[in-house]
Amino acid sequence: MKFFIDTANLEQIREAQDLGVLDGVTTNPSLMAKEGITGRDNILKHYVDICNIVDGDVSAEVIATDFEGMVREGEQLAELHEQIVVKVPMIKEGVKAIKYFTDNGIRTNCTLVFSAGQALLAAKAGATYVSPFIGRLDDISTDGLNLIAEIRLIYDNYGFETQILAASVRHTMHVLECAKIGSDVMTGPLSSIEGLLKHPLTDIGLAKFLEDYKKGN
Repeated sequence: MKFFIDTANLEQIREAQDLGVLDGVTTNPSLMAKEGITGRDNILKHYVDICNIVDGDVSAEVIATDFEGMVREGEQLAELHEQIVVKVPMIKEGVKAIKYFTDNGIRTNCTLVFSAGQALLAAKAGATYVSPFIGRLDDISTDGLNLIAEIRLIYDNYGFETQILAASVRHTMHVLECAKIGSDVMTGPLSSIEGLLKHPLTDIGLAKFLEDYKKGN
């Protein structure tokens, strides 16, 4: 399973990259604003800065909600860097745009997916990634992980090449459960990745090894 980090914070992206397990980055207008990145030119530059840190795909989101606007913005984003994947919302005009981008060799990430039916449409249109938001489903007492399982079954049934990108991952157990179900990618905060490092027995064992070493030296 690929590990993406969901942030616009360059320091966190560098930290994840240095860990040696990072495969890509996802971000959105809300995350950009959180880092104080505003204005179209600054946002575009920030995407390039991210691409210069990581080796893998970087999802860059369109703001327009009409077909022409999404195509115009998506083409501009794709020209920024070869690692850019154009992030398109799961709406009717978005599906049309995904089909257009697919036909023109531009990779896409269909975002804001909350049902298996939406994921099926995205795959039919040729999306490179589909992003079901599991954390947001959990927030309304709906099983987000079950959606990942449903999409995995449908994609496997018909051989769709669209990759399942589990988004809105909140914590380490989300990461592990997505891996068990067969999600191709997860994207979440740095803490959800670093949490995999932690186990009390590791800490206890290391402390004991160091204590015994000191006794013998």
